[in-house]
Amino acid sequence: MKHVYPIFLISISATLWGIIAIFVRKLSAIGLSSMEIVTIRVVMAAILLGIIGLVKYRPQMKISLSDLKLFIGTGIFSIVLFNWCYFTSVNQMNLSLAVILLYTSPAFVTILSFLFLKEKMTWLKAVSVSGTILGCMLIAGVSQHDAASLSTLGIITGLGAGFGYALYSIFGKFALEKYQPFTVTFYTFLIAAIFLLPISGLWNKAGLLFSGQVLIYGIGFALFPTVIAFLLYTKGLEKIESSKAAIIATVEPLVATLLSLLLYKESFGLIQAIGSSLILVSVIIVNLPKKQKASIID
Repeated sequence: MKHVYPIFLISISATLWGIIAIFVRKLSAIGLSSMEIVTIRVVMAAILLGIIGLVKYRPQMKISLSDLKLFIGTGIFSIVLFNWCYFTSVNQMNLSLAVILLYTSPAFVTILSFLFLKEKMTWLKAVSVSGTILGCMLIAGVSQHDAASLSTLGIITGLGAGFGYALYSIFGKFALEKYQPFTVTFYTFLIAAIFLLPISGLWNKAGLLFSGQVLIYGIGFALFPTVIAFLLYTKGLEKIESSKAAIIATVEPLVATLLSLLLYKESFGLIQAIGSSLILVSVIIVNLPKKQKASIID
């Protein structure tokens, strides 16, 4: 049971991430732009995390001002970019494909880690990156024949979401050398919220913001696929290897695919399925534990 518990927690968190599109598409239909939705998410998440921190993690809310640059990296260059790209992609193409393109992030992490963190580029990592690129090419190639399900903007922002998500791993790696996961997450959302509030123009839609639907979906968005998902994932990581957690988290695109097919009646062709499978297999390969990687190499 002890082994099943962390798997259960991470599966639930990935499932919650998989339903993000429900909130994004509903808020978009109400009349909010992708940037405004990002602002709502990060502001409400920062408030909720702040309350949780004051109640439970008060010692972890102290940081050095000189380390703000780390959270500018995770908050602005990662979270803001990743969320805006992802929300735009979700509204431009099939939900399942938007999530799959988000899962190109391990390939970006591998390349960025090689360039900036001087991590070794093994042949297995190279195969994983190549598989991801090939999968993206197959998905993108469908757009010539099925313009209804894909768009150039959707593909670009989908890959941008993967890149932004990858940047979190790079900046977060430095931040986690000095701070706890809660501290990093809280200040990431806080900096993102401070950055977005003055530039989003959200106050121009004050009347809309306080409507019943926006409040319900906005709070739900910040609570379920953001704060609760983070807390469950972090709790699960305490008892399981991060590589295994990353593999379990591939539940997210499976949930998104089911939503795409059942809730939104979106198509999912054979070429798309092959390309998506290549990307997911590449994600699993790059996240395999070292022992299993060694057995593959041998």
